[in-house]
Amino acid sequence: QVQLVESGGGLVQPGGSLRLSCAASGNFFRINAMGWYRQDPGKQRELVASITSGSSTKYADSVKGRFTISRDNAKNTVYLQMNSLKPEDTAAYYCHAEVKKSWRSVADDYWGQGTQVTVSS
Repeated sequence: QVQLVESGGGLVQPGGSLRLSCAASGNFFRINAMGWYRQDPGKQRELVASITSGSSTKYADSVKGRFTISRDNAKNTVYLQMNSLKPEDTAAYYCHAEVKKSWRSVADDYWGQGTQVTVSS
């Protein structure tokens, strides 16, 4: 079984910063892409940022220049540094990983339990 455990959410004032972490554990062969999604109640989950195993990154237009995604492959961990936070960044943030259980298997999608980020004065 593969588990993704997130940490780092919380309450922050507008203009502040937070750093989210997500560590993968369990039995697997390799992790391909990892990423962060967010979701407001009543809205669809949206991609915030993603990073490949080779560290190529992709960002939603709304967070470009403010958020930075990175990963430590040795620790199977992905990070999201969020700066200049705005009230509209308030959401539950979910970690995502594409995980291969063995060298011959296709990659399956795994999700963390979510961590709440609230930006408010």
